[in-house]
Amino acid sequence: MQTQSWMMILAAVCAALVHFCSSAVESHSAQADQISSLPGQPRVTRDNLVFLKNWFIKFPQYKNSELFIAGESYAGHFVPQLAQLILESRVKFNLKGILMGNPLMDFDTNYNSVPHFYWSHGLISDSTYNLFSSKCNYSRMNREQTSGSLSPACLAVRSQYSQEVGDSVDRFDVTLNSCLPSVDPQPQVTENVDVCIGDEVNKYFNREDVQKSLHARLVGVANWSMCSGALRYNIKDKEITMIPVMGSLVKSGIRTFVYSGDQDSVIPLFGTRTLVDGLAKELRLNTTVPYRNWFEGEQVGGWTQVYGDILSFATVRGGSHTVPGTQPARVSVGAHFRVVLRSAQVSELAKEASVWPRWLISDWGQGNKHFDGTWRSTYKEE
Repeated sequence: MQTQSWMMILAAVCAALVHFCSSAVESHSAQADQISSLPGQPRVTRDNLVFLKNWFIKFPQYKNSELFIAGESYAGHFVPQLAQLILESRVKFNLKGILMGNPLMDFDTNYNSVPHFYWSHGLISDSTYNLFSSKCNYSRMNREQTSGSLSPACLAVRSQYSQEVGDSVDRFDVTLNSCLPSVDPQPQVTENVDVCIGDEVNKYFNREDVQKSLHARLVGVANWSMCSGALRYNIKDKEITMIPVMGSLVKSGIRTFVYSGDQDSVIPLFGTRTLVDGLAKELRLNTTVPYRNWFEGEQVGGWTQVYGDILSFATVRGGSHTVPGTQPARVSVGAHFRVVLRSAQVSELAKEASVWPRWLISDWGQGNKHFDGTWRSTYKEE
């Protein structure tokens, strides 16, 4: 891949982020800016395709460049949906693959793996763990909670596990310490992770000069917040399984790479791994790289398995729900992450050793002299 292709991916990712924000906002002169749609909803997926069409019209020199679509969390919906729409529209994009981190792909399987994560990490007792199978499973609880009508059985289970897990555990990374606002922030930055980043972001975006620079209107809103009760995912959208869509993409030759930070209790690795393995079996893909560890330098970075050199799963050891935020070094060893997370030249990026599945190395580096001979093996030979 040529250097301009890497820059195209970076530019497209940055532009797409701006697009997601702009397409979701309805401006009103006398009201605060309001979000009307979320990624993963049909309107936004169509808007994203329109954006890509217009982007390539504006930058025709990148029209034949390889295109990879990436995202995290709810990207388990909007990434495959956008890829599917691209294929169905017969637009001549050079779509090669998709990449999803800790993705919500199947409502029941993903959410019903949460109790197992809590139990296996010592956050809940055996008796509480058994309640999820005998009284109310986690996906049912999620549905009822979203609808605002918890049944007595699910309410009892939620109360029990909430009491045991407590309020001081970060559900997105159960190994992180809590942010203590009264403590000097410097000691709270451990292993390059700032556990108070949420509070700091809130404080930053509530500054008058920042809001003025962003042309933000907060009419009737006392304080800006990262999360708002006024903005919720549609339960019907969340319940749509993406496994058939992913299967269709793989059959169409679209390489699919799914990874999980192994300390995330929101979308735990257990459900994700089961879904990818099940999809591989459904598509009758043979295992080309058996389940084994991969390395960042001399340290284990996680575990991986590859099916048919087109479908891959990997865990990132110590990773949170948003892996790049807690394990930037491990997640950046893959060429695809380097482009998104760094602005360095490809030749500099290639100096680091890649440890991701072979197809990510061979195809992404094909035809680029900077990559030839610089990569270590994807996995250590027996």
